[in-house]
Amino acid sequence: MDSTIIGFRIAEPPLTETMFCTWYGSAVPGDRIVYHRGFLAVDASPLTSTVPDAERRALLRVAERALQLAEDGLVHLVQRRMGESDFTYLAIARPRARSRAGTLASVLAAAKPTSVAA
Repeated sequence: MDSTIIGFRIAEPPLTETMFCTWYGSAVPGDRIVYHRGFLAVDASPLTSTVPDAERRALLRVAERALQLAEDGLVHLVQRRMGESDFTYLAIARPRARSRAGTLASVLAAAKPTSVAA
């Protein structure tokens, strides 16, 4: 289903949104995946894309999911120029924020001192 080229996982066939989310769910910080190869703005546009409409819509869903994860601070999005109008689009997993809920530090920080009656 995928191959490794220069340390990047490249999906074969094109990555779906489900595959992208599955990758993210198991990714550790620094893991990277190629979510598109080409010219994303052109390939995702209904006016300029040369790929079949169903594939274009699937690409758009992956690109939108990648952007949402980036906006949420969960991945870095990087593009690498391979040639004229040819880019490799990568998502790189970021370290996940540690949840402080339920930790001793958060419990102590939220606790109010009580006066002890003598």
